[in-house]
Amino acid sequence: MRAHTLALSLAGAFVLSACSSLNPFSSEGKPPALKPLTSPVGMSVSWRARVDEAGVFVFQPAVVSGAVFAVGKDGEVARIESGRTVWKMPLKTTVSGGVGSDGSLVVVGTPKGEVIALDAATGQLKWRTAINAEVLAAPAVSNGMVVVRSADSRLFGLDAADGKRRWTYLRATPPLALRNAAGVVMEGNFIIAGYPGGKLVAVNGTNGSLAWEGTVAIPRGATELERVADITSLPVVTPRATCAVAYQGRVACFDMGNGSTLWTRDLSSSKGLDLDDRNVYVTDEKGAVHALDLANGASAWKQDQLAGRNPGRPRVAGEYVVVGDVEGYVHLLRKTDGSLAGRHRVDSSPILADPQKAGGDIVIQTRNGSLQAIDVQ
Repeated sequence: MRAHTLALSLAGAFVLSACSSLNPFSSEGKPPALKPLTSPVGMSVSWRARVDEAGVFVFQPAVVSGAVFAVGKDGEVARIESGRTVWKMPLKTTVSGGVGSDGSLVVVGTPKGEVIALDAATGQLKWRTAINAEVLAAPAVSNGMVVVRSADSRLFGLDAADGKRRWTYLRATPPLALRNAAGVVMEGNFIIAGYPGGKLVAVNGTNGSLAWEGTVAIPRGATELERVADITSLPVVTPRATCAVAYQGRVACFDMGNGSTLWTRDLSSSKGLDLDDRNVYVTDEKGAVHALDLANGASAWKQDQLAGRNPGRPRVAGEYVVVGDVEGYVHLLRKTDGSLAGRHRVDSSPILADPQKAGGDIVIQTRNGSLQAIDVQ
């Protein structure tokens, strides 16, 4: 019974030796109804746009200097500014991972292991490189380098100028892991990535060597299913701390310089976290959103009114925490106490991609391909 419940509750699908997967939305039933809000905060749409649907993939829009880059599974990449489509480039291939951009280059990945880079200004093809491994995560682009994470958790450091491979980082992973679209975070000369088995690593961007490793979770249990303790979401890096969370594991924050553990807190999440200068915000597996003190991990508040609605990764936006849910609603939570402050429906499909910030707006991409920039009034 526990294994059945576990499988149905995942935000991503299981993958064992690259075989079967489960749809997390097919067997959970109808989400609980939302209760009316008292004096909700106003939320208006600054602009709308559209790309192809995501299908079984998860696509993150990239926001750089006022431009939004987005893609759907059909492989048509778009640059959008204030709701105006500046260019669209059809790649004539299915895309499974994207979008990554530094404002000069736009990069996506395919199920067949091809990494494709476009000029951000014009949309023209710059280069195509084969890494021979499925790409599910958005590539990271910074400091003249493109870092691509493959579905088997290898990291590839590619030269941003021509796509040539500089290095590959490979580590052993457990026999059972969660299939997910989490990529990497580039910070200075470090690449920060979470791994199956609950490890957080910092890789040297110059040569792909391991700089440090931290333990977010320790696998426990009698079976491989019970021992799944994977980091399936992006870590968050700030000058004060680098924090990550693991499914069936913990929230943990580390010193960025040497990887020493600052604190840990038992809490399971496959959705992810965000933080500000006071709290760490994380969505647990039951759909509750928690605020933990950044200094020591102590509970500040818990909001459980979204339980059963499969809310995603929380993102900090001004005075609020933003989460999307399985029915296409965007929810605002007050950072002070977690109370629900406002909601807006983008469309009726799940919001699986992380909300992104663009100036004063929140940019949302749904599974059906709707893109909206939402202004909180």
